[in-house]
Amino acid sequence: MKLRLYHHHDGARIAYREIGTGPPLALLHSAGLSHREWEPIADELSDRFRLVLPDLPLHGDSEDNARHPYTPQWLAEVVSGFLADTCGPRPLVGGHDTGAQIVLRAVLEQGLAPGRLVLMSSCLHQPAVRLDRGVRAAAAVAAVPGLDRAASHVARMAFRPSKGPALSATGNPAARDLVRHATMDLGGNAGRMRAWSRAIRRWPREQPELAEAYPRIAVPVLLLWADDDPMHPLAIAEEARDLMADAMLRVLPGTGFLLAYDDPVGLARELAAFCL
Repeated sequence: MKLRLYHHHDGARIAYREIGTGPPLALLHSAGLSHREWEPIADELSDRFRLVLPDLPLHGDSEDNARHPYTPQWLAEVVSGFLADTCGPRPLVGGHDTGAQIVLRAVLEQGLAPGRLVLMSSCLHQPAVRLDRGVRAAAAVAAVPGLDRAASHVARMAFRPSKGPALSATGNPAARDLVRHATMDLGGNAGRMRAWSRAIRRWPREQPELAEAYPRIAVPVLLLWADDDPMHPLAIAEEARDLMADAMLRVLPGTGFLLAYDDPVGLARELAAFCL
């Protein structure tokens, strides 16, 4: 994969990898991980697409400067600019977890008009299970001067590589390396921890306005869901499908939070069938 950089007009940096030739397909990863979430399906999709895999702000090699606002609106603006610059008009776009919510906001608030939109398991308009009181309390502590560095070490220990396989319905051991890569630069990085603290504190507990805007989505949507992800039950996708004008729902059996690690062949097949 080739590493490239996109610079937003406010100075924010998005690092991304690309591989393959064909129509551009951008996939946005979930919160806390990186572009490596999609590695198991990269070779399969690169035969048919120019696969564009960004690290979202605060992740991987992308922007982590604490001076940026890191609100959902700002993240949507940066992602919208990134997609327009790297994928051109009407790109094929997919997102998982927080990545799905950000690209939804880019469509609804920033005028992003993808050719097709794939939303993978996410809380979407429902309350965010992963942002519980403990996470928000830790974010508040990290905002206190002098405690940010200590909080970064605590966060890395809390999200240690041994927890990776638990995100996979099959217990895939490769998920250890995925988590290890995602957290390797966190311990001792006070600046990144302050930025993460700001992002978590500014992320809403729920986003019902997304559901209110679903009828305005004028592009074909694929809701691609795991059947064994307790954080994102199927009812969320079913409710979203019924509110969208042109949406279909597909469920990948035997998959958990890490869809690409549980069924890479099935995930690649569904993406290719919908986007081509």
